[in-house]
Amino acid sequence: MIRSLLRATLTVVAIALIAGARATAQTPAEDEGNRMERKGNQEEKAADAEKARGAQMEKKGKAKEKAGAKSGNKAEEESGKRMKKKGHAIEKEGEARGDEAQQMEKSGNKAEKAGVKEKKEAAKAKEDAKK
Repeated sequence: MIRSLLRATLTVVAIALIAGARATAQTPAEDEGNRMERKGNQEEKAADAEKARGAQMEKKGKAKEKAGAKSGNKAEEESGKRMKKKGHAIEKEGEARGDEAQQMEKSGNKAEKAGVKEKKEAAKAKEDAKK
């Protein structure tokens, strides 16, 4: 009795796995869309980190410039100005990368939607062929 129950259970599990794998098969367009979307997300995170780093550098530069002006130390003041300028440039670069990443993510979504549409059309054509 236990053997027959075990056989039946294994059979049901095997069928469920096969049917599940077939149902989740993705088209190449969907795969590419998912890949682009993941890459866009990673780029966006990196760009956000770069923006934060630039903003922090700009803030430090402002503080250094202010301290140099207050103490009359021209070298420190100039160093602060350069740091502030560099931080601002890094922040703007991060924003540009973030915009590119968002565009990549949108392109990935479009490609994925095209793949889903392709899959639905193929399924519909297959169903129509059966009739």
